[in-house]
Amino acid sequence: MPCGLRHERKLRAGGCVLIAGIDEAGRGPLAGPVVAAAVILPDRFRHGTLDDSKKLSAGRREVIYAELTTRPGICWSVSVVDHEEIDRINILRATHEAMRRAVAALATAPDHVLIDGLPVRPFPIPQTALVGGDALSFSIAAASVIAKVTRDRIMVEMDQRHPGYEFAQHKGYGTELHLAKLKQHGPCPIHRRSFLPVQQAEFPFA
Repeated sequence: MPCGLRHERKLRAGGCVLIAGIDEAGRGPLAGPVVAAAVILPDRFRHGTLDDSKKLSAGRREVIYAELTTRPGICWSVSVVDHEEIDRINILRATHEAMRRAVAALATAPDHVLIDGLPVRPFPIPQTALVGGDALSFSIAAASVIAKVTRDRIMVEMDQRHPGYEFAQHKGYGTELHLAKLKQHGPCPIHRRSFLPVQQAEFPFA
């Protein structure tokens, strides 16, 4: 079933006016932040190529990001939770906190949110969780693109600050290249110390 607005239309038919889609990027990497975005689209929003950000090339994501963030009538926000907070409260709680902060940062509060994945408890606004929602809902797909592009740009910047790890290439995910660089250099300041591969690189003989 193609990505569209059927879930948003169903909620509007039930009396909701403003519906935000929420998604995150960066839950799995060994380094860097987790980023969440919230997006409220216009009622009659249409787009020919918007989809789950994982299905789009980096270049296509950048084009759609520019469209979404400059188009009148689209309300959006992002929230970044850094590696230190991830280590302090764990990645699941950090991801949920990023989602709560993203929706709180919207210029206009939505009546209901569509969240990619499982429900987030607690959440300040009524929610509908959709597993695979970034491939079903335009609102969630828009949030997935904005979150992904935002985080990728952060990791490109981190590549300049922490050379030698190739963050611009793997964006902090646990690829073979990243694991090799982690073994070679040890963790850098933005690595998530609560993640096992980072712990093993930091204390190889523990």
